[in-house]
Amino acid sequence: MAIDVKLLERICKAPGAPGFETRIRNLVLEELEGLADEVRVDAIGNVVAFKKGKSSKKKVMAAAHMDEIGFIVTHIDKGGFLRFNPLGGFDPKTLTSQRVLVHGREDLIGVMGSKPIHIMSQEERNKPPKLDDFFIDLGLPVAKVEKLVTIGDPITRERELVEMGDCVNVKSLDNRASVFLLLETLRLLKKSRRKPAYDFHGVFTVQEEVGLRGANASTLEIQPDFSFGLDTTIAFDTPDAKPQERCTRLGEGVAIKIMDSSVICDYRMVEFMKSVAAGKKIRWQPEILRAGGTDTAGLQRMTPGGSIAGAVSLPTRHIHQVIEMCHKQDIADAIKLLAACVCELDKHDWSF
Repeated sequence: MAIDVKLLERICKAPGAPGFETRIRNLVLEELEGLADEVRVDAIGNVVAFKKGKSSKKKVMAAAHMDEIGFIVTHIDKGGFLRFNPLGGFDPKTLTSQRVLVHGREDLIGVMGSKPIHIMSQEERNKPPKLDDFFIDLGLPVAKVEKLVTIGDPITRERELVEMGDCVNVKSLDNRASVFLLLETLRLLKKSRRKPAYDFHGVFTVQEEVGLRGANASTLEIQPDFSFGLDTTIAFDTPDAKPQERCTRLGEGVAIKIMDSSVICDYRMVEFMKSVAAGKKIRWQPEILRAGGTDTAGLQRMTPGGSIAGAVSLPTRHIHQVIEMCHKQDIADAIKLLAACVCELDKHDWSF
């Protein structure tokens, strides 16, 4: 099963820092046309695509967050340089030599600047960089900057998608790869004329990178009985990785989450997902992530009595950088697994 790399590229390219998801949301709404029985946008900005199931006795929810890590303008100095706060988690060393897009009255290309090494003291050279060490240079005089940029404007990172061997490499595969996964799952269900076992709510959430805010709000409203978080996970399969640190590997299949620092997935859901993967001959690997969390935590907890929650995870190298990398076959496997799972929930014994 080949994936639509051109669509994935469009999804990754659309800007959408936490709280500023308008453009990626509009793209999602465009792609959803004809794929669901009902599509709506809730008050916080989540896109909810509803697909009627064979039964309405239970509700199923899958969530993929639309937002990407970014920044927000906090200050314009006398030279026209911008200072910023992060929106989401950043390792400061990954900002060196990067381009960004400042979304003011128009999109402006900028670069992350810092003090040149030639004039650093030895003490400064030996210290790891901090976010405060960086500023954004737009190459414009302050008068022009002040006409185009205001405090509170969002900033996203700039990097084109490239295909590298069997992989795709671009910024924001976290979590645009899962936005793609959810869209393509809905497309596969339509093409195959399969109905979900139960009423299915595919939700494209906002503000995950700053605290699962969209998923929490949507789960409170939908109150699912079963739920699937859709997100990337760490593939630390590089030369410096110890075997016990690797979490997942690229090209070895979709990951079925067992736990991360925010959630322990329901063991019944984990066993169900494993059995579906085995029955459909879908390659999979287990995921235990020591740090970090996803919308899965909100899906599990933010409904009375909780939901039976699991997660489809996409192994990703170089995460939270502009060179994030996924294997195309892992993405294809994830689409097959999610589609099969939502159609076969009624075939499993969910008793304790």
